[in-house]
Amino acid sequence: MINAVSRAYLRASSHAVPNGLKPAALTAVQGVQQVRLAHTDLQAPDFSPYRRDSVKDVNRKNTTAEERKAFSYMLVGAGAVGSAYAAKGLVTAFVSSMSASADVLAMAKIEIKLADIPEGKSVTFKWRGKPLFIRHRTASEIATERSVSTATLRDPQSDDQRVQKPEWLVVIGVCTHLGCVPIANSGDFGGYYCPCHGSHYDASGRIRKGPAPLNLEVPAHVFPDEGTLVVG
Repeated sequence: MINAVSRAYLRASSHAVPNGLKPAALTAVQGVQQVRLAHTDLQAPDFSPYRRDSVKDVNRKNTTAEERKAFSYMLVGAGAVGSAYAAKGLVTAFVSSMSASADVLAMAKIEIKLADIPEGKSVTFKWRGKPLFIRHRTASEIATERSVSTATLRDPQSDDQRVQKPEWLVVIGVCTHLGCVPIANSGDFGGYYCPCHGSHYDASGRIRKGPAPLNLEVPAHVFPDEGTLVVG
């Protein structure tokens, strides 16, 4: 009896299935009917236009992985080289911006004609934004400064340590106390005197009296010939 009912339901259900759909399973038991449909008419998307030619041939040996690795390595290497050149240019530009300008480089050295400075006189020049004292010392000044005992000095330096030629004294005219500019051919020792706080320097630029702790600075200088002085 059940088989007959099932066959009747199956025949009736075959007419109720929508067109184009194939029943996967039909079950009817005691009046309960289930119809399972298989959607065989759905088309899978075709991505062939987006696939590489190297992977379309099923008989071809699969070498795409190695090719892609090589391309990736080449791309990374090219990016690294480009980044290195960009970094080099950036660092060069940064360092160049911090270097001295042309006008500062032009002032890095100063050349002085010694024939323009008479004996016994001190002439002031501007060098690197600071006063530069060039003193043409007399024989008596040289003898006086060489006779001073370094044991009596606050900043012990002999006269020979401060001059390359005995007759020429080259010092920066900035007081070592608070940066004032001393007056040449003045003071208790006939050298330089700073009126701001009373520092006295001798004709060798050494501090002899007052609050200044150090001697006047002697810059780097050379005598390329008998009549020329180059400072810097």
